Amino acid sequence: MTDFGLKVRMAVVGTILFALYLGAGTVLSEMLRLPLVPVLLVGIIVVPAIQYKLGKWMALRGAEEMPEDGQYQQVHQMTESLSRDMGIDKPKLMVMDMGVPNAFAVGRKGAGVVCISTELMHLLERDELEGVIAHELAHIKNRDVITMVVGQSIGMLVGYVAYFAVLMGGERNIGTWILAMVASSLANMLVMIFVMAISRYREYVADDDARQVIGSGDPLARALEKISQGAQGQESKLDDSMSALCILNSDRSIMEKIFSTHPPTEKRIEKLRY
Repeated sequence: MTDFGLKVRMAVVGTILFALYLGAGTVLSEMLRLPLVPVLLVGIIVVPAIQYKLGKWMALRGAEEMPEDGQYQQVHQMTESLSRDMGIDKPKLMVMDMGVPNAFAVGRKGAGVVCISTELMHLLERDELEGVIAHELAHIKNRDVITMVVGQSIGMLVGYVAYFAVLMGGERNIGTWILAMVASSLANMLVMIFVMAISRYREYVADDDARQVIGSGDPLARALEKISQGAQGQESKLDDSMSALCILNSDRSIMEKIFSTHPPTEKRIEKLRY
Protein backbone atom coordinates (compact mmCIF):
# COMPACT_ATOMS: atom_id res chain seq x y z
CA MET A 1 0.00 0.00 0.00
CA THR A 2 1.46 3.34 -1.05
CA ASP A 3 -1.29 5.73 0.01
CA PHE A 4 -0.03 7.33 3.26
CA GLY A 5 -3.49 8.71 4.04
CA LEU A 6 -4.95 5.20 4.07
CA LYS A 7 -2.19 4.04 6.42
CA VAL A 8 -2.99 6.86 8.84
CA ARG A 9 -6.72 6.14 8.78
CA MET A 10 -6.12 2.42 9.30
CA ALA A 11 -3.92 3.19 12.32
CA VAL A 12 -6.51 5.57 13.83
CA VAL A 13 -9.46 3.21 13.35
CA GLY A 14 -7.44 0.25 14.64
CA THR A 15 -6.49 2.19 17.76
CA ILE A 16 -10.13 3.11 18.41
CA LEU A 17 -11.22 -0.52 18.05
CA PHE A 18 -8.49 -1.73 20.38
CA ALA A 19 -9.49 0.89 22.98
CA LEU A 20 -13.14 -0.22 22.76
CA TYR A 21 -12.08 -3.85 23.10
CA LEU A 22 -9.85 -3.16 26.09
CA GLY A 23 -12.56 -1.11 27.80
CA ALA A 24 -15.24 -3.74 27.20
CA GLY A 25 -12.94 -6.51 28.40
CA THR A 26 -12.16 -4.58 31.59
CA VAL A 27 -15.85 -3.99 32.35
CA LEU A 28 -16.73 -7.63 31.61
CA SER A 29 -13.94 -8.95 33.83
CA GLU A 30 -15.23 -6.77 36.68
CA MET A 31 -18.80 -7.98 36.22
CA LEU A 32 -17.76 -11.63 36.10
CA ARG A 33 -15.13 -11.15 38.82
CA LEU A 34 -12.52 -12.79 36.61
CA PRO A 35 -8.92 -11.75 35.85
CA LEU A 36 -8.69 -9.36 32.89
CA VAL A 37 -6.11 -11.32 30.86
CA PRO A 38 -8.19 -14.55 30.47
CA VAL A 39 -11.22 -12.51 29.43
CA LEU A 40 -9.18 -10.64 26.82
CA LEU A 41 -7.63 -13.86 25.51
CA VAL A 42 -11.02 -15.51 25.07
CA GLY A 43 -12.32 -12.42 23.28
CA ILE A 44 -9.34 -12.08 20.95
CA ILE A 45 -8.39 -15.75 20.33
CA VAL A 46 -11.11 -18.29 21.14
CA VAL A 47 -14.17 -16.42 19.79
CA PRO A 48 -12.45 -15.26 16.56
CA ALA A 49 -11.10 -18.79 15.96
CA ILE A 50 -14.61 -20.23 16.17
CA GLN A 51 -16.01 -17.48 13.94
CA TYR A 52 -13.18 -17.99 11.45
CA LYS A 53 -13.77 -21.74 11.12
CA LEU A 54 -17.55 -21.39 10.93
CA GLY A 55 -17.38 -18.48 8.49
CA LYS A 56 -15.02 -20.33 6.14
CA TRP A 57 -17.28 -23.37 6.12
CA MET A 58 -20.40 -21.29 5.43
CA ALA A 59 -18.69 -19.28 2.68
CA LEU A 60 -17.67 -22.37 0.72
CA ARG A 61 -20.96 -24.23 0.90
CA GLY A 62 -21.97 -25.07 -2.66
CA ALA A 63 -18.48 -24.46 -4.07
CA GLU A 64 -16.54 -27.12 -5.96
CA GLU A 65 -12.79 -27.51 -6.29
CA MET A 66 -11.60 -26.08 -9.59
CA PRO A 67 -10.13 -28.75 -11.90
CA GLU A 68 -6.54 -28.17 -12.98
CA ASP A 69 -7.13 -29.10 -16.61
CA GLY A 70 -9.37 -27.99 -19.44
CA GLN A 71 -10.76 -24.46 -19.34
CA TYR A 72 -9.38 -23.91 -15.82
CA GLN A 73 -5.75 -24.79 -16.54
CA GLN A 74 -4.89 -21.20 -17.43
CA VAL A 75 -6.49 -19.91 -14.22
CA HIS A 76 -4.32 -22.23 -12.13
CA GLN A 77 -1.18 -21.18 -14.00
CA MET A 78 -2.08 -17.52 -13.59
CA THR A 79 -2.71 -17.95 -9.87
CA GLU A 80 0.55 -19.86 -9.41
CA SER A 81 2.50 -17.05 -11.06
CA LEU A 82 0.76 -14.28 -9.11
CA SER A 83 1.20 -16.14 -5.81
CA ARG A 84 4.90 -16.54 -6.46
CA ASP A 85 5.25 -12.83 -7.27
CA MET A 86 3.36 -11.89 -4.08
CA GLY A 87 5.37 -14.24 -1.89
CA ILE A 88 2.53 -16.50 -0.74
CA ASP A 89 1.59 -20.14 -1.26
CA LYS A 90 -0.83 -20.80 -4.09
CA PRO A 91 -4.32 -20.98 -2.53
CA LYS A 92 -6.88 -23.62 -3.32
CA LEU A 93 -9.09 -22.54 -6.23
CA MET A 94 -12.82 -23.23 -6.15
CA VAL A 95 -15.69 -22.38 -8.46
CA MET A 96 -19.30 -21.65 -7.59
CA ASP A 97 -22.51 -20.66 -9.30
CA MET A 98 -23.20 -17.37 -7.46
CA GLY A 99 -25.92 -15.95 -9.72
CA VAL A 100 -23.79 -12.84 -10.36
CA PRO A 101 -20.21 -12.29 -11.54
CA ASN A 102 -18.16 -12.16 -8.34
CA ALA A 103 -15.21 -13.64 -6.46
CA PHE A 104 -14.02 -13.85 -2.87
CA ALA A 105 -11.15 -15.11 -0.76
CA VAL A 106 -11.21 -16.81 2.62
CA GLY A 107 -8.50 -18.16 4.87
CA ARG A 108 -5.00 -17.02 5.59
CA LYS A 109 -1.46 -17.42 4.26
CA GLY A 110 -0.79 -21.11 3.71
CA ALA A 111 -4.47 -22.04 3.99
CA GLY A 112 -6.20 -19.65 1.64
CA VAL A 113 -9.04 -20.29 -0.79
CA VAL A 114 -10.07 -18.17 -3.76
CA CYS A 115 -13.58 -18.85 -5.05
CA ILE A 116 -14.62 -17.56 -8.47
CA SER A 117 -18.15 -17.54 -9.84
CA THR A 118 -18.89 -19.28 -13.13
CA GLU A 119 -20.53 -16.05 -14.25
CA LEU A 120 -17.26 -14.16 -13.72
CA MET A 121 -15.27 -16.72 -15.69
CA HIS A 122 -17.51 -16.21 -18.72
CA LEU A 123 -17.57 -12.42 -18.44
CA LEU A 124 -13.94 -11.32 -18.14
CA GLU A 125 -10.97 -11.27 -20.47
CA ARG A 126 -7.74 -12.93 -19.33
CA ASP A 127 -6.01 -9.78 -18.05
CA GLU A 128 -9.20 -8.67 -16.26
CA LEU A 129 -9.49 -12.04 -14.50
CA GLU A 130 -5.81 -11.73 -13.57
CA GLY A 131 -6.58 -8.41 -11.88
CA VAL A 132 -9.43 -9.95 -9.89
CA ILE A 133 -7.33 -12.91 -8.76
CA ALA A 134 -4.48 -10.59 -7.76
CA HIS A 135 -6.96 -8.56 -5.68
CA GLU A 136 -8.15 -11.69 -3.87
CA LEU A 137 -4.60 -12.91 -3.30
CA ALA A 138 -3.82 -9.52 -1.72
CA HIS A 139 -6.62 -10.12 0.80
CA ILE A 140 -5.02 -13.42 1.76
CA LYS A 141 -1.54 -11.92 1.93
CA ASN A 142 -2.73 -9.02 4.11
CA ARG A 143 -4.75 -11.32 6.43
CA ASP A 144 -7.89 -9.28 5.77
CA VAL A 145 -10.31 -12.09 6.62
CA ILE A 146 -8.71 -12.49 10.05
CA THR A 147 -8.80 -8.71 10.53
CA MET A 148 -12.54 -8.62 9.82
CA VAL A 149 -13.24 -11.60 12.11
CA VAL A 150 -11.36 -9.96 14.99
CA GLY A 151 -13.27 -6.72 14.39
CA GLN A 152 -16.61 -8.53 14.47
CA SER A 153 -15.56 -10.31 17.68
CA ILE A 154 -14.86 -6.93 19.28
CA GLY A 155 -18.35 -5.83 18.25
CA MET A 156 -19.85 -8.92 19.88
CA LEU A 157 -17.90 -8.36 23.10
CA VAL A 158 -18.90 -4.70 23.35
CA GLY A 159 -22.52 -5.63 22.63
CA TYR A 160 -22.60 -8.28 25.35
CA VAL A 161 -21.03 -5.91 27.87
CA ALA A 162 -23.65 -3.26 27.11
CA TYR A 163 -26.41 -5.85 27.46
CA PHE A 164 -25.31 -7.20 30.84
CA ALA A 165 -24.42 -3.73 32.17
CA VAL A 166 -27.97 -2.53 31.60
CA LEU A 167 -29.57 -5.79 32.73
CA MET A 168 -27.60 -5.95 35.98
CA GLY A 169 -28.01 -2.27 36.71
CA GLY A 170 -31.79 -2.22 36.84
CA GLU A 171 -34.82 -4.19 37.94
CA ARG A 172 -35.32 -7.57 36.29
CA ASN A 173 -38.44 -6.84 34.25
CA ILE A 174 -39.46 -6.78 30.61
CA GLY A 175 -38.63 -3.08 30.27
CA THR A 176 -35.05 -3.57 31.47
CA TRP A 177 -34.65 -6.56 29.19
CA ILE A 178 -35.80 -4.55 26.16
CA LEU A 179 -33.53 -1.64 27.11
CA ALA A 180 -30.60 -4.04 27.45
CA MET A 181 -31.29 -5.44 23.99
CA VAL A 182 -31.43 -1.94 22.49
CA ALA A 183 -28.21 -0.92 24.26
CA SER A 184 -26.47 -4.06 23.01
CA SER A 185 -27.56 -3.44 19.42
CA LEU A 186 -26.49 0.21 19.52
CA ALA A 187 -23.10 -0.64 21.03
CA ASN A 188 -22.49 -3.34 18.44
CA MET A 189 -23.60 -0.96 15.68
CA LEU A 190 -21.12 1.68 16.86
CA VAL A 191 -18.23 -0.78 16.70
CA MET A 192 -19.31 -2.13 13.32
CA ILE A 193 -19.14 1.36 11.82
CA PHE A 194 -15.41 1.32 12.55
CA VAL A 195 -15.08 -2.30 11.39
CA MET A 196 -16.75 -1.47 8.08
CA ALA A 197 -14.44 1.53 7.73
CA ILE A 198 -11.46 -0.82 8.02
CA SER A 199 -13.06 -3.12 5.43
CA ARG A 200 -13.43 -0.25 2.97
CA TYR A 201 -9.80 0.80 3.46
CA ARG A 202 -8.66 -2.79 2.93
CA GLU A 203 -10.43 -2.89 -0.44
CA TYR A 204 -8.38 0.10 -1.60
CA VAL A 205 -5.24 -1.63 -0.33
CA ALA A 206 -6.04 -4.88 -2.16
CA ASP A 207 -6.76 -2.92 -5.35
CA ASP A 208 -3.41 -1.13 -5.06
CA ASP A 209 -1.53 -4.36 -4.33
CA ALA A 210 -3.13 -5.95 -7.41
CA ARG A 211 -2.15 -2.97 -9.54
CA GLN A 212 1.45 -3.24 -8.40
CA VAL A 213 1.81 -6.97 -8.99
CA ILE A 214 0.28 -6.95 -12.50
CA GLY A 215 1.89 -3.65 -13.45
CA SER A 216 -1.30 -1.70 -14.25
CA GLY A 217 -4.61 -0.84 -12.62
CA ASP A 218 -6.57 -0.75 -15.88
CA PRO A 219 -7.37 -4.51 -16.13
CA LEU A 220 -8.89 -4.56 -12.64
CA ALA A 221 -10.71 -1.28 -13.33
CA ARG A 222 -12.25 -2.79 -16.46
CA ALA A 223 -13.14 -5.92 -14.51
CA LEU A 224 -14.94 -3.87 -11.84
CA GLU A 225 -16.92 -2.05 -14.53
CA LYS A 226 -17.99 -5.32 -16.15
CA ILE A 227 -18.81 -6.95 -12.80
CA SER A 228 -20.92 -3.96 -11.74
CA GLN A 229 -22.81 -3.92 -15.03
CA GLY A 230 -23.18 -7.70 -15.10
CA ALA A 231 -24.67 -7.77 -11.59
CA GLN A 232 -27.43 -5.28 -12.42
CA GLY A 233 -30.84 -6.92 -12.41
CA GLN A 234 -29.37 -10.22 -11.26
CA GLU A 235 -30.07 -11.88 -7.92
CA SER A 236 -27.08 -13.13 -5.99
CA LYS A 237 -27.29 -16.63 -4.55
CA LEU A 238 -24.85 -15.71 -1.80
CA ASP A 239 -25.96 -14.92 1.73
CA ASP A 240 -25.86 -11.22 2.68
CA SER A 241 -23.22 -11.99 5.31
CA MET A 242 -20.85 -12.87 2.45
CA SER A 243 -20.78 -9.32 1.06
CA ALA A 244 -17.65 -8.38 3.00
CA LEU A 245 -15.68 -11.15 1.29
CA CYS A 246 -16.71 -10.48 -2.31
CA ILE A 247 -14.84 -8.23 -4.71
CA LEU A 248 -17.98 -6.16 -5.34
CA ASN A 249 -20.80 -5.03 -3.08
CA SER A 250 -23.19 -2.58 -4.71
CA ASP A 251 -25.11 -1.30 -1.64
CA ARG A 252 -25.99 2.32 -2.25
CA SER A 253 -28.65 3.68 0.19
CA ILE A 254 -27.46 6.10 2.90
CA MET A 255 -27.50 3.47 5.65
CA GLU A 256 -25.96 0.88 3.32
CA LYS A 257 -23.11 3.28 2.53
CA ILE A 258 -22.42 3.81 6.25
CA PHE A 259 -22.27 0.07 6.91
CA SER A 260 -20.94 -0.93 3.49
CA THR A 261 -17.95 -3.23 3.41
CA HIS A 262 -16.76 -1.71 0.12
CA PRO A 263 -16.05 1.82 -1.09
CA PRO A 264 -18.03 3.05 -4.12
CA THR A 265 -17.00 1.19 -7.27
CA GLU A 266 -16.51 4.42 -9.19
CA LYS A 267 -13.98 5.63 -6.62
CA ARG A 268 -12.08 2.34 -6.78
CA ILE A 269 -11.95 2.59 -10.57
CA GLU A 270 -10.79 6.20 -10.37
CA LYS A 271 -7.95 5.27 -7.98
CA LEU A 272 -6.89 2.35 -10.16
CA ARG A 273 -6.62 4.59 -13.21
CA TYR A 274 -5.00 7.54 -11.43
